[in-house]
Amino acid sequence: MTTAAALALLVLGRVISLNEALQIAAEHQPQLRQAHANTEASLARADEGKAPLLPQLNGTGTYTRTTANYSARPGSVPTQFSGAANSQPQTFTTYNYYNFGLNATQLVYDFGQSHSRWQSLRATADAQRSTEHATTLQILLNVRTNYFSARANKAMISVARDTLANQEKHLHQIEGFVTVGTRPEIDLAQSKTDLANAKVQLINAENGYETAKALLNQAIGVEQSTDYDISDDTMAPIQGENLSIEPLLDEALKARPEFNAVQGQLRAAELTLTSFREAYLPSLGVFAGTTETGSQWNRLAPNANAGVSLTWPIYQGNLTLSQEREASANLDASKAQMDILRLQVRVEVEQTRLAVRAAKEAQIAAEEAAANAHVRLTLAEGRYTAGAGSVIELGDAQIAATTAAAQRVQADYNLSSTRAQLFKALGRL
Repeated sequence: MTTAAALALLVLGRVISLNEALQIAAEHQPQLRQAHANTEASLARADEGKAPLLPQLNGTGTYTRTTANYSARPGSVPTQFSGAANSQPQTFTTYNYYNFGLNATQLVYDFGQSHSRWQSLRATADAQRSTEHATTLQILLNVRTNYFSARANKAMISVARDTLANQEKHLHQIEGFVTVGTRPEIDLAQSKTDLANAKVQLINAENGYETAKALLNQAIGVEQSTDYDISDDTMAPIQGENLSIEPLLDEALKARPEFNAVQGQLRAAELTLTSFREAYLPSLGVFAGTTETGSQWNRLAPNANAGVSLTWPIYQGNLTLSQEREASANLDASKAQMDILRLQVRVEVEQTRLAVRAAKEAQIAAEEAAANAHVRLTLAEGRYTAGAGSVIELGDAQIAATTAAAQRVQADYNLSSTRAQLFKALGRL
């Protein structure tokens, strides 16, 4: 699906499913594009690190307009020649001078220093690729969580509408009782108050739904109106959600991309440390070049050169030693980060596993409470109609029914959102 097609889903009157929301986010969420761009940049840096291992070819060309007065440096030529040269008349006549060159160099051997640096950059690129995967997991979790939040707010609109409809029914009934004198005026005033409160609850529920869809748009990564609806999708039971912590933790440790990212950083730190240790040793290279020089561009004098170079950084003000210390400290930090991540993942898996179990139990209890509250409301309405109950009893029963319905909606949301969190904690897409 293209970006244009994905955005076309969010149109007036369209009902968006959870899978469609996830698909739009996967293609349009700017955080994912940013993470992918960071990966591409990291891969490019790895290619940059390979450059010193390949042949280097450089071309130069200069044109100079210069005077030709000769001045001998003392000790550079015989005294009598220097004197003769210095005695010649000096002029400010200028001449053309051309200098064209082509030089090639190739690193032959540096005890693996450049190769280790290249491999370090490649390991860093692999770590960034895993970080991009981790970003994807987090974005999908955000979409699921905000989707379920919007679904819960949508359900609250139904609860508020049912409450409002019931309060309107109560008002019409009480108006009849008051008219014939079987109920006092205070019952009518109480009913009108309850009706007004029900209208406020409906307004708040509708506003909450629109706000939740705005947050969903942000999670998806689109600038779009909220003139669409969402379906009643929930998070299906997760395979293994009833298992103990150990098998779930084993799965998370193998699947979570954060571990691959830290392992890549650890490998990069090891290779960086190796490259700095190899920097104490010399580097061997070869070079070749050709030049053409002269005062007339069509009568240039050619020259060629070739040779072997040996470079040995004997002392650089403790630069290499300091770089080695820094790399060693970064390696220790990466090892510690791995241990920290293991602890974090264990807690995350444990918390979400327990949260799913609690949410399932809470959902059962909420269903039971809603059923009982509905029975209570029915009995209260019958007692009030028969003259055995009071308007306070009726109002309390209505509040209890509304509260129980809201708790059921919250329980459904909690179960879906905690399953989504467990899904992410296990490293599943």
